[in-house]
Amino acid sequence: MADIRFDGKVAIVTGAGGGLGRQHALELARRGAKVVVNDLGGSMDGSGGGSDAANKVVEEIKALGGEAIANGSSVTDDAGVARMVKDAMDAWGRIDILIANAGILRDKTFAKMEFGDFQVVVDVHLFGTVKPAKAVWEIMREQNYGRIVVTTSSSGLYGNFGQSNYGAAKLGLIGFMNTLKLEGQKNNIHVNAIAPVAATRMTESLMPPAVLEQLKPEYVTPGVVFLCSEEAPTGAILTAGAGGVCAVADRRDRGRLPRPRRHRGRRARQLGEDHRRDGRQGLRQWRRADPEVLPQDAGRLSRSSPGNDGGRSRRGRPFLFCNLKALAE
Repeated sequence: MADIRFDGKVAIVTGAGGGLGRQHALELARRGAKVVVNDLGGSMDGSGGGSDAANKVVEEIKALGGEAIANGSSVTDDAGVARMVKDAMDAWGRIDILIANAGILRDKTFAKMEFGDFQVVVDVHLFGTVKPAKAVWEIMREQNYGRIVVTTSSSGLYGNFGQSNYGAAKLGLIGFMNTLKLEGQKNNIHVNAIAPVAATRMTESLMPPAVLEQLKPEYVTPGVVFLCSEEAPTGAILTAGAGGVCAVADRRDRGRLPRPRRHRGRRARQLGEDHRRDGRQGLRQWRRADPEVLPQDAGRLSRSSPGNDGGRSRRGRPFLFCNLKALAE
């Protein structure tokens, strides 16, 4: 990690007035990047605003000998996002890195949640990532270089009680990333996701102090630094916290094709061959698209249901399944 540098690179970090975003901005600046510190300065639920938090981080970066400017725009405001990008271009003439970190919480069970609470969380987390990414996309394409890091969450990957709005937005970012990684590949734009576990104002009421002490934001930032580097992969999801980093893989087993039972003779053989051919073609296409995520030892699953043939069981229709699994590196 010590040899990763960002000299000559320009980074925008949203939600950088405190917590994870502040730590990301400081670390990029320590490694030579020029940083736009964006923060609306609102409360945890998104209300209020001001530039004081962003200005303080800028002063910290300058005290380290770095270069930074503050921006107090909301990531959901089109004009504000355009101004943030314009500030970076006017100051330094390029944008190499976008870390979309801004977020809010409005936790309630789905039964008690009002639609407005759902909408505003999706706006900030999902569209508050889409809008800055769209604003820098053409700049990165013209440069033939860009690194975008979106901030997802285990609440989106696996679910969490009382966070249907937050989880929906965070998993939506994975679909967004999966498409951008394909569209940006030819222009050397790499798009990845970080799923942090950290002690911030959004989590300080959820865990005891002894646990929070082990979850400092600076223990997440090394994973983000790697995803911003020239050697970064694209389309990766990293979970990070307490000094550990692991990748999240989306896996699918080989599945099983049903055998035709109601046909005899030539027709049965033809149907069987059609099923086998279609299965082989689909598997080959899927392997070519993503050869590393097919488990070689996956079991074949099928449902079993009681039949009406004198008490004997009959196999039901086989099915495929998907599983998200954290793989320690």
